[in-house]
Amino acid sequence: MSSSHAVPGSSPIAETAPLSLCALEPHVPADRLVAEMVPPPRFDSVRFDTYVPDPNQPSQTEAVRVLSDFAAGLGGAHASGSGKSGGARSASREGWWRATGGRFGRKAAQPSGPRGVYLDGGYGVGKTHLLASLWHATPAAPSLKAFGTFVELTNLVGALGFQQTVRTLSGHRLLCIDEFELDDPGDTVLVSSLLSRLVEAGVALAATSNTLPGKLGEGRFAAADFLREIQGLSAHFRPLRIDGDDYRHRGLPEAPPPYSDEQVTRAAYATKGASLDDFPALLDHLARVHPSRYGALTDEVRAVCLTEVRPVPDQSTALRLVVLADRLYDREVPVLASGQPFDRLFSEEMLNGGYRKKYFRAISRLTALARDAKGLVAQ
Repeated sequence: MSSSHAVPGSSPIAETAPLSLCALEPHVPADRLVAEMVPPPRFDSVRFDTYVPDPNQPSQTEAVRVLSDFAAGLGGAHASGSGKSGGARSASREGWWRATGGRFGRKAAQPSGPRGVYLDGGYGVGKTHLLASLWHATPAAPSLKAFGTFVELTNLVGALGFQQTVRTLSGHRLLCIDEFELDDPGDTVLVSSLLSRLVEAGVALAATSNTLPGKLGEGRFAAADFLREIQGLSAHFRPLRIDGDDYRHRGLPEAPPPYSDEQVTRAAYATKGASLDDFPALLDHLARVHPSRYGALTDEVRAVCLTEVRPVPDQSTALRLVVLADRLYDREVPVLASGQPFDRLFSEEMLNGGYRKKYFRAISRLTALARDAKGLVAQ
């Protein structure tokens, strides 16, 4: 622990100094990547009946209905192969067709393959909650369902290789992809090819959007752009729009203002399993750790304490911070900070640019985690 984190005028409160994220460089073996393709801890217990639709947004209630029907339609045998399994595929298609209400248009009147759902909406409307609920509701063993973010899926391909990833996931009933990103052309083409192969094998797909407004349009699913970006994969999806405001701030108090360096440091020493890092040093460290390992970076951490929080200096750093914020939120790790408030992390140019949806989501999630951390500070 650096001397800059010594508590002025006092001895350490805990016998063991806090952890430092900057000292960790985790290695994540390939078998762990596959085993961990389940909803993260925050979404372990979510279900459709724990989702609270905004009464002013009927699309939220409709989303629950459609996804519940979709899950029920996946209850047959796996839809790959021929013969008996081919018959099961037809039954599965019919179940999905009933679940979607037959709204694919004339070409979809006789479904030619497995269908998927694409949840489109702003940050904080509960898309991940609904996606995880779909995973839980699908009547298949956990080993036959996979759930991961777009980044985690691309990392799986990197660890296993393309063909082995296809073989590993082809036996699954359902693949859920959270935060589908279209801002990296290389990764987009890679995942597009992977999903096309999985669709051919009979795997049902579900995804949430996390896209460039200039590509898919702010607040809507632009099928033509999606088609161009991922080479026709949109034909496998039914867009499901979810309107609404960020539930994390619905009727809740504003985020607590940042604390002093001394308060944050004292809390880190007093909290078992807490980490303590200077924010600029942590940003530098994130550049040396692949984003796919940010989840493992926080494995042993029960609270993150940061001093000297300030606006991020550039877009690359900002995007890495977004990934870390997502992993902390998934794992329900509270964040206690000094310096600038979280709504000042990103410049106006960033908040008005192509990645604005990511930055607003990060602010929203860090604000929620800041609320969770209030109890770490002695009153």
